[in-house]
Amino acid sequence: MHICESILSLNCYQAGKPISELKRELGLDRAIKLASNENPLPISNKVRAAIEQAMCEIGRYPDSNGFELKQAISKHLSVSAEQITLGNGSNDVLELLARISVCCASDEVIFSQYAFVVYPLVTKALGAKAVVTPAKDFGHDLDAMRLAITHKTRLIFIANPNNPTGTLLEATKIYKFLLQVPRSVIVVLDQAYIEYLDDEDHAMAWLQEFDNLVVTRTFSKAYGLAGLRVGYALSNPEIADYLNRVRQPFNVNHIAQSAAIAALEDKDFLHQSVISNKQGLVQLASGFEALRLSYIPSSANFIAVKVDNPSAIYQALLKKGFIVRPVEMQGYLRVSVGTKNENQAFFSALKSVL
Repeated sequence: MHICESILSLNCYQAGKPISELKRELGLDRAIKLASNENPLPISNKVRAAIEQAMCEIGRYPDSNGFELKQAISKHLSVSAEQITLGNGSNDVLELLARISVCCASDEVIFSQYAFVVYPLVTKALGAKAVVTPAKDFGHDLDAMRLAITHKTRLIFIANPNNPTGTLLEATKIYKFLLQVPRSVIVVLDQAYIEYLDDEDHAMAWLQEFDNLVVTRTFSKAYGLAGLRVGYALSNPEIADYLNRVRQPFNVNHIAQSAAIAALEDKDFLHQSVISNKQGLVQLASGFEALRLSYIPSSANFIAVKVDNPSAIYQALLKKGFIVRPVEMQGYLRVSVGTKNENQAFFSALKSVL
């Protein structure tokens, strides 16, 4: 049996341990997951009602083109429906972008040292060359990324806010970077956590100016639909056309599409999620400071905290029923914002295992 060498070198994506798995493994009655940057709030009533109504039609295939969801996104962001590509979570569209960009082993994909683990995964899966630029203050060094561009560069991934560090690039710096990137290179601006920001959203205006820019977003974070897997890309219509040629038909199911439409309409829930997250970030930061632990200030819905022997701390927390996230940064664990009570319980456990 012949398997591509690039696949043989890959490790499986390690998702956050499910609550049910931890309870089963350790015989726990309660477990709290602070590992996957999910929204800890219950889904909105509007989303729940939309799901219940959509369940009547699950015997039928969903709308493969996602017409109604695209119309909702189009109205929400003032973009044309032809600019939208729907995905089974934003991970799906990230992979699609790599597939339309990378053609051979000599093609290069640039991303930062500390960045979303899907970037190297999709790059290596396609047999392309990963060009990893050193981080700057735990975030993206745009100057280093610009200098890394060659005639073989096909794709650049930038997460803003960044995962797993939570760092944020200024809009002026991103704009300057876009001006300097050759138009033959696709730049992916991954904005999975954009809803948590107070800053003005410049990305929609940039899409009109830069035909090589693709913006990806998700309903998994602030909108609280992680379990339904809905994401999307915004680009010029030509790139969207290419993405739609390679995506799987029916890649976003009917219930997910209905829930996402309702989520966009429920502005009160989104506001509540953002406020709750801001309060949670303050709570986590204050708790780490009280324990004299250094951390990376975050603009997302998690904080990366520095601890001695993170592997041991991670395992000890598991035994107490708390799931956090080991990350590819030496000496750090990533902790998602939970509810106020979940955060309080986490600090009680963390204090006892330090």
